[in-house]
Amino acid sequence: MELDNIDRKILTVLQRNNRIANVELAEEVGLSPPACHKRVKRLRDENIIVGDVSLLNPELTGNKLTLLVSVEMERDRKEIYDAFKRVINRSSEVKHCYQITGNYDFVMVVVVPDMQAFEEFVDRVLHTDANIRKFQTSVSLRTVKTTTEIPLN
Repeated sequence: MELDNIDRKILTVLQRNNRIANVELAEEVGLSPPACHKRVKRLRDENIIVGDVSLLNPELTGNKLTLLVSVEMERDRKEIYDAFKRVINRSSEVKHCYQITGNYDFVMVVVVPDMQAFEEFVDRVLHTDANIRKFQTSVSLRTVKTTTEIPLN
């Protein structure tokens, strides 16, 4: 699906506030409310918009510790990577996981209440996988920037 300038405007506004009323959204992007509603529906139907969520403050929900975990697998084999991905997808502590190039195969953002919870995650997920050669953990001191917005130029 090709996105035009109005689609981009709609998506930019919705990324900042998906609870905006259709009338306000239409006014902001320069459309009539029915035309705007039709565009948003099409963006959802075409899977450009894949979901709507509420973003929570991790510290206020008890998850005060954010860690970056880099993982190196024992071998470069698809079935090993796929098995690891399945385990990670079931691990609620992992908020983001990227398969990467370079010295490591994966990097994850792990959010937990405290170091004990992280140790339990390590024992349950990382230490039980014989295909992990090594992993390295960095503790986040503070969040400098976090966003879910995707630029639409």
